[in-house]
Amino acid sequence: MAPACLICRFFEVSTFDIRALEVTSNAVGDGQTLPDLLAQIPENETIVTVGGDGAYDTRACHAVIAGRGADPVIPVRRNGKPWTKDGPGVAARNETLRAMKRLGRAIWKKWSGYHRRSLVETKMHCFKLLGQRLAARTFDRQITELKVRAAILNRFSQIGTPNTMHV
Repeated sequence: MAPACLICRFFEVSTFDIRALEVTSNAVGDGQTLPDLLAQIPENETIVTVGGDGAYDTRACHAVIAGRGADPVIPVRRNGKPWTKDGPGVAARNETLRAMKRLGRAIWKKWSGYHRRSLVETKMHCFKLLGQRLAARTFDRQITELKVRAAILNRFSQIGTPNTMHV
């Protein structure tokens, strides 16, 4: 069996909570897991933006994001061309491509808030601090172990995040 690969890309920036995680084999790419990640968030909860790297620049990802009524913050791949066929998410993706060509990649990242993605990477670093290896031997138990780690990190965030008040 291939080793487990954690894909945790649905993260609430305001609370620093891991809201969804997906555990797959190394053969599964990030973009393929986005529908499953978004399905873990209840339909009655509003998702404002979904961010990701160039691996999420696919028609399927943009369609799923549009289906949830969210705005994608996904850079177009360096060799990306405008999509011609109509479909959900095509207009938003083509607008991102136009903005990136007009502003440049670096300015687009600042303008779009793409830098917030680094908070997810920081959280994943914290996830790895809980241990590089899994103790569980079966895949189902590995998933459970990773979900427990996510719950621990979410609790750490709740305890350790200061509540500041203007006096």
